[in-house]
Amino acid sequence: MMKYPRLLGWLFAVGVPALAFSAGGTASAPHPFLAQWGGPGPGKGQLWNPYGIALDGQGRVYVADCANDRIEVFDSNGNYVNQWGSKGSGSDQLHHALGVAVDGRGYVYVADTLNNRIKKYTSSGNTVSQWNGEESGKGRLFNPVLLALDPQGMLVVADCSNNRIVQFTSEGIFRAQVGADPGRLESPIGAAVDAKGNLYISDTNHNRIQKFGPGGNFLVQWGKPGKGKGEFDTPEGMAVDGRGRVLVVDSGNNRIQVFSPSGAYLSQWGGPGKGEGQFNEPAGIALDGQGTVFVTDWGNDRVEKFGP
Repeated sequence: MMKYPRLLGWLFAVGVPALAFSAGGTASAPHPFLAQWGGPGPGKGQLWNPYGIALDGQGRVYVADCANDRIEVFDSNGNYVNQWGSKGSGSDQLHHALGVAVDGRGYVYVADTLNNRIKKYTSSGNTVSQWNGEESGKGRLFNPVLLALDPQGMLVVADCSNNRIVQFTSEGIFRAQVGADPGRLESPIGAAVDAKGNLYISDTNHNRIQKFGPGGNFLVQWGKPGKGKGEFDTPEGMAVDGRGRVLVVDSGNNRIQVFSPSGAYLSQWGGPGKGEGQFNEPAGIALDGQGTVFVTDWGNDRVEKFGP
C-alpha cells in the first residue's frame, strides 16, 4: 500500500477561481520560471489534480487531468486547445487517468488508471485501441500510472500496484517487464528512457531511483528517504534531457532534482508553496526539444513551465 493518499482516494474542492495565466517571474537557476496555467475546476483550461504530462512534435502539451477524468491539450504557452474523456469505464471514457505519452507519429497513450488499461488515441482524441495485457496474463495491469516511450517507440508503463515496469509495442503487445531482484520495486510511479535505451525508474515507496540497461539488466540505484541533496520523499515523474541528465520530481519535498546518468547529484529547484516556481506535491514532468521543462503541480491544480 502506498504511504500517501492520492492514488487511494481523491478529495476535490469546488468553487475556487481559476489561476490567472502569468508569464515572466523570478529566476530559479538553473531552470527559471516562465509561466503557469490552470486552476481548480471542470471548465476548459482548468485542472483538478493534473498528473501526467507529455509533448508532441508540434509543441502541444497533453495533460492527464485526473480528477476531471479527461485529457486536456494546450499549446506551449498554456492556451487551451482541446479535451476529451468523461468519467466511466466505456470505450470513450476514463477513470482517474494518471499517465499520458505521445509517440513520433502523434498517437496519444493514456494510462486509464482505475480502469486498469492503456488507451491509444489520435492526436485529436479519437479512440484507436485499448488493452490490459494479454489473455495469457502477460502484462496484465493493476493501477498503471506514468508512461514513457523508448527510442524504438515501445511504450513503458509504471504498473504501480503490480510493483513492476511493463513494456508494450505501440499495438499493445507485451514485450518485457522489470521488477524482480536485483532491482525489486515497490509502487513505482514514474519511468524515463534515455537515447541509449537505458531505463530509469522512480522506485517510489523505496525512495530511490533504479537504472536498468536496454536489455533489462540492473545497473545502479541511488537515493534514500530524506530531504537532503540526492534524498527523496516520494519520487514520481522522471525525464531525461538532451545531455543525458535525469530530472526527478521529488514530490514530497516539493522540488525537482537533477542527476547525472550515474546518479551523481547536480542541482535542484522548487520549494513548497503556491508562488511562481513553487510546488504542492508535483507529479509529472516533460521536456521539449530545447530543454524547456513542464511540470504538473498536482496540489495547486496547475502546470508550471520553466526555461532550459
